[in-house]
This record gives sequence, structure tokens and C-alpha cells, in this order.
Amino acid sequence: MAILLNVVLPVFAIILAGFICGHKGLLGEGSFEGLNKFVYWIALPALLFRAMAAVDIDALLNWSFLGAYVGGQALTMIVGGLAGLWLFRNSLSEAAMNSMNTVYGNTGFLGIPLMLAAFGDAATVPTIITVVVNSAVVVGAATLFIELGSNEATSLRQLLRDISAALIKNPMLVAPVAGIAWALIGQPLPLAVDRFCELLGAAAGPCALFAIGMFLVGKPISSGAGEVSCAVFIKLIVQPAITWWIAAELLQMPPLLTAVAVIMAATPTGAGSFVLAQQYGVYVQRTSSVILFSTVVSVLTIFWLLYHFDYLMP
Repeated sequence: MAILLNVVLPVFAIILAGFICGHKGLLGEGSFEGLNKFVYWIALPALLFRAMAAVDIDALLNWSFLGAYVGGQALTMIVGGLAGLWLFRNSLSEAAMNSMNTVYGNTGFLGIPLMLAAFGDAATVPTIITVVVNSAVVVGAATLFIELGSNEATSLRQLLRDISAALIKNPMLVAPVAGIAWALIGQPLPLAVDRFCELLGAAAGPCALFAIGMFLVGKPISSGAGEVSCAVFIKLIVQPAITWWIAAELLQMPPLLTAVAVIMAATPTGAGSFVLAQQYGVYVQRTSSVILFSTVVSVLTIFWLLYHFDYLMP
């Protein structure tokens, strides 16, 4: 429990610090927008590029683990999207953002230290796989459907051209893809480039969380309680349950891989969702609330999962 609290509480504290600074107006007008753009265009792409560039491609292609984790995310995204469309009458763009909130876990800032602390070095490779999937697949899928929902093209050709241009210009998608391309070369990043990306990337998580706190100033966090509660339930309960079913029942994966897949699926919604929502101006308030409340509730759900899987480990 202490391990989990030591990782989750700093996340919540950074959001609180942002809220206090925003409430007091310490950073002045326009600071929130500037901070969020810094994360979107510079810090987060540097983090994603560096993380992907260091990936061992051969170790990454664990097909059973990929099948369990990606399969769990795909089914959960469908559940989240349909819930938004049918239950809450979301537009396609809003439903896309809602579906991202239900699967985009805080795998890097929270998941990696948790897995290493709980299961040691043996959990490193499968944990990195979840970060890769979050960075490249989930962001790409969400961006695609947000663009589909907001595009006003009058022909299929124009629609495809507009969406392709948007995806190519999206730094949250381009950066991890470029990183994977570098990893395929099989060479380490030049030291200066690696250090540059490390320094910038270290600012991405804290700045994004701080921006969430600033955004919440003056916003009724109880607004959209039904949508937020539904998204948190899907993220923390439904996604881990589907992932467990695929991993343990369908694929009969080893206990360690099953544990990593399920617990990483149970991580609360990551700040990257807020960065994308703010950039597109879609579902921003709901997204910030989902991140906040899923982070708080995940203390209980992840603790139960850690206890459960530690008990089952041979």
C-alpha cells in the first residue's frame, strides 16, 4: 500500500498545486494555454520519442501479451465510445475522447514505477510494451475519430486528405512513430540528443498534471457526474476485467504477464488525454475530472489487484 500511495499521492499533489496557483493567479493570464502547448508540442513529444527510440523491437513483439493488452483496450474503447454515443448523446468527437479516457492509462508516470517495485526487472519488457501501445496506438485511434467527428469535408477525397494531414501534424503520434523508426536502426541516440529529450521529457508529466489543476479553477467538478463516473468505472473495472479474461482465460498467459497486463490496464487515466482534449477543444472538462477521480479511486482498485496477483504468484 505504501508503494502505491508514494506514487499516486505526488500525482494528486501536482494537480492540487496547479489548482492553487491558478486560483491565486500566480502565473498570470494565458499561462494555462502556454503550459499546455509546451507539453503538447515540445515536452511530451520529446518524452515519447526517447522512450520509443530505446525500445528493443525483438523483445517488444510478444504477440500473446500484445493480444491481451491491445485486445482489452480495443474492446474497452468500443464500450466507452458506445456509452458516450448512446447514454450521453455525445458527438463522435466527444465519444472518441471519452473512449480514450477509458483506456489511456497513466502507464509511464505511475505504471512503470509500480510494476518495477511490485515485480522487479522481470516486468520491464511487458511494462514498456504497454507504454508503446498507449503512445502510438491509442493516441492515433483517438485522433482519427476526433478528426472524423470534427471534419467538415464535402467529399471523401477531401476527408481523407484532411485527416491524413492532421495525423501527420500530430506530435503525440509523430514522435513515438519516429522513435520506433530510430529503434529499428538498432543504434542508440547520440548522447546530446538523448540528454536533450530526457530533460524536456521529464517536464511533460508534471506540467500536464499542473495544467489540469489550473484548468479546474472555477469549474464545477461535479458537472457531468454521470459521464465521469461511467468513464472511471470503465477505466478501472471494465478494462482490467476484459484484459484479465483475454490474458488468463483465452490466451492462458503466465501469471507475471497476466498481472502486468491487468494492472497496467487498471492504471488511472493519464494526463496525455487532457493534453489532446485541450488541443482539440473537445470534452476538456469531463476529461480533467476523469483524470482526477480515476487517480483517487485507483488507490483502492490497484491495491486490491497488487494484493491479488502477489498472492497468486508462484
